Amino acid sequence: MKTRVIFFLCIFVSLLYPLQGYTTTYNPKANLASVIISGDVRFTVLTPRVIRMEWDSTKTFNDQSSFLVINRNLPVPEFTRKEKGGWIIIKTNEMELKYKKNTGKFTKENLQIKYLDKQEAFVWRPDNKQKGNLKGTYRTLDGYDGEYIGGKFDDKSKKMPIEDGILSTDGWTLIDESTNFLFDQSDWPWVEERKDKNTQDWYFMAYGKHYKNVLKDFTLIAGKVPLPPRYAFGYWWSRYWNYSDNDLRNLVANFEKYSIPLDVLVIDMDWHETDRHQWTGWTWDKNLFPAPDKFLQWTKAKNLKVTLNLHPADGIAPFEEPYEEFAKKMNFDTSAKKNIPYEGSNKKFMQNLFGVILHPMEKQGVDFWWLDWQQWATDKNIKGLSNTWWLNYTFFTDMERNSEKRPLIYHRWGGLGNHRYQIGFSGDSYITWESLAFQPYFTNIASNVLYTYWSHDIGGHMFFGKNYLDPELYVRWMQYGALSPIFRTHSTKNPLLNKEIWNFKGEYFDALQKSISLRYELAPYIYTMARKTYDEGIGLCRPMYYDYPKVEQAYQYPSQYMFGDNVLVAPIGKAGVEGISKVKVWLPAGDDWYEWQTGTMLKGGQEIEREFTIDEYPIYIKAGAVIPMYHNVKNLQSEPNQTVIGIFPGNSGSFDIYEDAGDDKNYDTQYALTTVSSVNTDRTQHITIFPRKGAYKEMPETKDYTIKVYGAEMPKSVSVNGVKLNYGFIMNNRDWNYSGKELAIIIPLPLAQCNSKHEIVIEYDKEHVMNVNVGLVKRFKELSKRYSEYKFGSHPCWPSGIVPEVVGRCEETNRKIEYEPERFYEHIDYFISNEQKSWDLMK
Repeated sequence: MKTRVIFFLCIFVSLLYPLQGYTTTYNPKANLASVIISGDVRFTVLTPRVIRMEWDSTKTFNDQSSFLVINRNLPVPEFTRKEKGGWIIIKTNEMELKYKKNTGKFTKENLQIKYLDKQEAFVWRPDNKQKGNLKGTYRTLDGYDGEYIGGKFDDKSKKMPIEDGILSTDGWTLIDESTNFLFDQSDWPWVEERKDKNTQDWYFMAYGKHYKNVLKDFTLIAGKVPLPPRYAFGYWWSRYWNYSDNDLRNLVANFEKYSIPLDVLVIDMDWHETDRHQWTGWTWDKNLFPAPDKFLQWTKAKNLKVTLNLHPADGIAPFEEPYEEFAKKMNFDTSAKKNIPYEGSNKKFMQNLFGVILHPMEKQGVDFWWLDWQQWATDKNIKGLSNTWWLNYTFFTDMERNSEKRPLIYHRWGGLGNHRYQIGFSGDSYITWESLAFQPYFTNIASNVLYTYWSHDIGGHMFFGKNYLDPELYVRWMQYGALSPIFRTHSTKNPLLNKEIWNFKGEYFDALQKSISLRYELAPYIYTMARKTYDEGIGLCRPMYYDYPKVEQAYQYPSQYMFGDNVLVAPIGKAGVEGISKVKVWLPAGDDWYEWQTGTMLKGGQEIEREFTIDEYPIYIKAGAVIPMYHNVKNLQSEPNQTVIGIFPGNSGSFDIYEDAGDDKNYDTQYALTTVSSVNTDRTQHITIFPRKGAYKEMPETKDYTIKVYGAEMPKSVSVNGVKLNYGFIMNNRDWNYSGKELAIIIPLPLAQCNSKHEIVIEYDKEHVMNVNVGLVKRFKELSKRYSEYKFGSHPCWPSGIVPEVVGRCEETNRKIEYEPERFYEHIDYFISNEQKSWDLMK
């Protein structure tokens, strides 16, 4: 198994002569070599799988960017064009188009496209209807309990009308752009209506089951999914609450007290003044924030990013601080003291909204904006212009044009093309198991329109049916949230909704803290996979059929998903029974799968039911995978210098770790890759960290690496760069160590030069061979838990008051193998042979 994220290597000269950084590129005029014109039709071969087809009775055609397609100037694919029997025939290596000359508008009689894959061949004509669209996403979860409004499970008319996506089991997709809005050619491209809507402007995609290929093609014409800043993949705290400066300081103090990492403070709409009759506001409420600039200086000192909620629909009210200046720039008569109305399609209004109101607040320290449009759907001046789509565009591109930081917004889905303006805010979900069960599917299929960064109200937004925050439901939601695109808790203004994890006790607190820790552990893996989204259009959370498109089960497990290339997640979406959650999992053939939190290796090619306690979650790692991780970080504002390289049991594997400056716009060319490989041969494991390639601003010369080999037997020897290390049962930065709790080898590489090659060799005993990946991690944990309950519980202990030898030896197995590594096999054998007897003695 080998995973490789493929990028062009950046070169050092880019640091000497930095580019402006990534910005949306509008390059709508195609290379003439890709274009075939015949009378009133024009065909543009964009890729071997994508062709544009236009009919225009005026023969003028259109070369402007549309809201969806912004780039047609692509490398010319190989194709042939010929005429035969009055038909134009255009053929690439993947499809063949035939059009009957001089017959005008496209119809089933004059146009057909044949897909040339012998196993999946088809012929498409304009009257064909898709039957197997795999769906995309929907604007919001507002009002939905799962996929039905307000829990109306028996009323199918209330089912969420999820929009169609780019992918279909039919193997083709037709996108009709004939009436879509255009961008003009101004410095800040602005909306323009099509002058002649009596035309046909179609994009046909033929792909069979090659879903990943066509998603990449889609990014070529519709633009890439921008890479969010690194901090966006940390933990976001959000609550609809009238927080004050003091409240938020106390909140952050508790995060620090409980050692909980935090990256983003989301402040809902009570941050601003209001006249109580509207949600809109642009002026800090000085009763809550007496000195906003000083508050924002404090958040910066705490390495926290801040986003504020905006409801712009009511315009600018007379009581707002910037009212007079705004009115003057808009030539608005203020004598009647009326609101300056919101006009989203008015370029002057939006330029002043940013210039007069928002840019000064950004200079104070507001990092990005949470847009919360819930009013009229379309613009009042331009018919059909979605306010949601247009707000996403204007806010994202304003930041793109006027900030040195990576652009970022946070709003609802507006329609195709909005993948260029991330991140998504999914709205106000109900606090129910149905909502939790639905969210993974909803998130996964959004990748089918490249809307890959949904942010949900983890834990649910508001009660539905009962005013009680079920701790089990919240834990399972947080465990899913840690493995979702954006990890943000939120809830409505209700004093019963206290989601701060220190409000929970015992196993619930432990599980909640573990979920947040897991998110930060996986941050470098997540960030590398986010770069893959930028490069290839493949989402972080993606349906199983992306990787297994020809396997029937890939379509039968809609909630299950791949979390990047090497991690499979089977979410828990219903309450457990007597503390146990059962989940049916499909493990694809071709790999074995390591159930991380139980330490169990399972064969691929099976459907199996598994059981999980409250502190466990169904996370499966491809056998042999290399997963970069962090350890004990507080936030992601700066690049942690300590990296744990997780090596998982099974096959050989490799991974390219992606790194960049974290929040600048030069990531397109200024980044670095570090390849790590693991090769197993004849009871010897060779792990190699190759010299880093590439460069970016303030890149560290050294890193503190820790190699962590999961599910491993006790080695006979460990060497680093030819030097044999000693074993130490207490972790330090000189000796290798073994974790009996995780059955993992831990090898330190402090101050490792990043431009050098590092080789780690692990020798295992050739005479003793043992499969330790039979759930021993879970079995150790459960026996120890039962031992503590029995020994310290209220019921009588053993009659003699002395712990039976067999129980004591089994319960201490994890420690014994650490203290006596030379007796590793003896201690494990004893545990396996006497495990059941120990349980029997603790009934």
